[in-house]
Amino acid sequence: MKRIVLFLAAALALSTEGAIAADAAFSRWLETEVWPAAQASGVKRATFEAAVAGLEPDLRLPDLKPTGGGNAFQAEFQSPAAYLADNKLDGLAAGGRKRLSANRAVLDRTARATGVPAGILLAVWGKESAFGAAKIEKDAVRTLATQAYMGSRRAEFFPELVAALRILEEEHISRAAMKSSWAGALGQPQFMPSKFLSDAVDGDGDGRRDIWNSVPDVIASIGHFLRSRGWKAGVPWGVEVRLPAAVPCSLEGPDQGQPPSAWIRAGVTRADGRPLAAADVGPVGHLLMPAGRMGPAFLVSDNFYVLKAYNESDVYALTIGLVGDRLTKAGTIRGGWGKVGGFSRSDVRAVQRRLEGMGHDVGTADGLVGFRTRVAIGRWQANNGLAVTCYPDKAVISALR
Repeated sequence: MKRIVLFLAAALALSTEGAIAADAAFSRWLETEVWPAAQASGVKRATFEAAVAGLEPDLRLPDLKPTGGGNAFQAEFQSPAAYLADNKLDGLAAGGRKRLSANRAVLDRTARATGVPAGILLAVWGKESAFGAAKIEKDAVRTLATQAYMGSRRAEFFPELVAALRILEEEHISRAAMKSSWAGALGQPQFMPSKFLSDAVDGDGDGRRDIWNSVPDVIASIGHFLRSRGWKAGVPWGVEVRLPAAVPCSLEGPDQGQPPSAWIRAGVTRADGRPLAAADVGPVGHLLMPAGRMGPAFLVSDNFYVLKAYNESDVYALTIGLVGDRLTKAGTIRGGWGKVGGFSRSDVRAVQRRLEGMGHDVGTADGLVGFRTRVAIGRWQANNGLAVTCYPDKAVISALR
């Protein structure tokens, strides 16, 4: 028993020493790396010291390993259908309708100033923070410092940490009240700190940019963000379509857009069977098939890709567009979803690397099935005389892994 006690005491001492050494290295990094950058951006020493006093890394955060964090690539892939289920879209739309009349003045004012319709503004607000009801409890400075110090995307988070210190310097919010998501996003619109500095605006005329408590500031800031990324007034986000079998799914993507007249000549119609019109998609329509031939098809406008500037996910941007539509009219996704899944992100990543080795552009070998990966799979299938689905399944993974 005595030996066990001594062993445990020694192990505890070593663990404590390791933690102290780690904390010391973190403190040195704050002083030698972060402080010079913060000072160069206009942060005073007193602000910096108050922000980092007693700061320690938050080791509970995900994405802290160079490989992407723990078993991230072993996670089971989720079908887009799980995120685009009608009950989820309808629930978000219902929340938006409840807030439509109460915020009509600022919604109309923002729509006039930015060209972004009320439905899109409300959909983003609802998706990002449940219209301000979501609990956002992480210490923003600690979160950003941890990610910038030991996260897998250090280079991206370092300037965000400096931007957060600038926000404190400019007294937009107190140190104690600056809460964030696990990725450091702030307030009801979930802006990264740099986006707060560049895109948050005063929507209620009180001289402050308060995306934490002021609904007019939140709505106006979302509109300003989208307009500054290129939102075109009067252009819809897109429409669900029926895609003839003769039209290749490998035509998907923002770099393969065609005018609606070209899609009409190819036999593309609206999903409800009505003829496709220019008013459905604007001057240029881009094919979007989030599950390849195993799911519904859409023609989307350039404004859809502006929504992706808010969040890079195709499914996110689709959610915003579909919810925005449902605020004013009933709707449902008409195309069916095939059985998609049964593989992990590591499976997809292996496929992406094989395709890269063959000269295909998959975007990034990140284990996510983005449009470039879908197009690459479709072209590989066509080159090998296979059924072209533009989506991974067990046969594709087995052949390419």
